[in-house]
Amino acid sequence: MTSLTLVRQIRARPSIVFEALTAPDGIAQWWGPDGGPVLLAETDVRIGGRYRVRFRRLDGTEHESAGEYLELVESKRLVMSWQWISGGVPEEVGEVSRIEIDLKPIDGGTEMTFTHARLKTEDSRASHEQGWSGALDKLERHFSTERIAYDRLGKSQTGSTNLHAKRGQ
Repeated sequence: MTSLTLVRQIRARPSIVFEALTAPDGIAQWWGPDGGPVLLAETDVRIGGRYRVRFRRLDGTEHESAGEYLELVESKRLVMSWQWISGGVPEEVGEVSRIEIDLKPIDGGTEMTFTHARLKTEDSRASHEQGWSGALDKLERHFSTERIAYDRLGKSQTGSTNLHAKRGQ
């Protein structure tokens, strides 16, 4: 088993980043390794709740992953299982891995530490690192483009005020 860790600085408060990581409309802004669209994002954000995301890459291939929320600390930590439902890395078919995301407030935003653990092979780790790097780059660009400032009062230009009902909370 192997793992990868990526660290990013996001220009938004931890609460806004947490929303982007857990709300369907937020996920639609950044999930996937390239500029392809998110086709489906479903979340039930509670311990034991499930999520499912399907996206299309620019090459036309579709991929779907799903998992369970294992640990949630609002605006600080998110831990979830990860499994490919379709597409993805062949070595990981039928395997369940683990994603841990830690958010720390810093001047001007949030430091995010993203770890994907329990990957089966080094090739799988490298493939996931490339994919997650692309996705997290999109997340960084999203907040830079949307100009969501660290000192905002909690309302983003992405409509986060309406997302709680969609998440099953």
